[in-house]
Amino acid sequence: MAQPRHEARPDNILANVIGELAKLEKRDWELWWIVCATGILLASGFIAILVPAAFMKNENLHFEITVSRQLVIGLMVLLILVNTYLVSRRMDLRRLQQRMVSSTIQNELVRLQSFTDPLTEIYNRRSLEELANRYISHAKRLKKPLTFLLIDVDQFKEINTRFGHLTGDFVLVEIAGLLRNAIRGCDAVIRYGGDEFLTIVSDASAAEARKVVDRMHFSVSEWNKGAHLEGRIISLSIGVAEWSEGKTIDEVLDLADRDMYAQKAEPASQGAPKARAATATS
Repeated sequence: MAQPRHEARPDNILANVIGELAKLEKRDWELWWIVCATGILLASGFIAILVPAAFMKNENLHFEITVSRQLVIGLMVLLILVNTYLVSRRMDLRRLQQRMVSSTIQNELVRLQSFTDPLTEIYNRRSLEELANRYISHAKRLKKPLTFLLIDVDQFKEINTRFGHLTGDFVLVEIAGLLRNAIRGCDAVIRYGGDEFLTIVSDASAAEARKVVDRMHFSVSEWNKGAHLEGRIISLSIGVAEWSEGKTIDEVLDLADRDMYAQKAEPASQGAPKARAATATS
């Protein structure tokens, strides 16, 4: 949905491309003005030659003109040069438009890849600042609540130790998919680092975001029923922090982090959803 501040944002990129294409279109129109001006000049020249040579005979208009070979050759050369120039210029403009569009698409693909975690194919931490700022701007503009969920995969190091890093990567990919399926299209999920994920829930208070928390726990519980890990089930600790006016991103994430670790300290059966998803707004 958004990109870091030091990167070009999609709307800015699009505006720049539209502006450059408008400049090319202006140059295209300039070529057409040259065509029209050339046509007018040639027509004026012919009229200047024909009018003095015109006379009436038997109610018919006749012309008696003598045109030198040099003039005819000159006119033909002029027409050829003008047409050659116009065709070459239009081809140059078309190639420039194609290169501009192709370059913009390639740059956008590179930009998107730089904001995507290669393992889980969700947003990476590099995109967090601008992504969060855009959600906060939206919340401010529409006077809507905004909630951050900080998610940690419990005892993930034990999974790496027991099953290996390939299995650990598999678990992270699966968890990322479960989290992505638990949110709405207007929300975002980010790989915050290692086995931690961050979800931004737009237009939702901390209490309303508990529905998302419940869906996440339920999805993990259903995943555990598939017995993907022999003798091991997955559980999540989810810290909740609702953004409020005046709070920075770091302050909100710190609140979510403290709430998440408070949940880890609570006694709970392995793999069972934690009992609370506390609101951290103070």
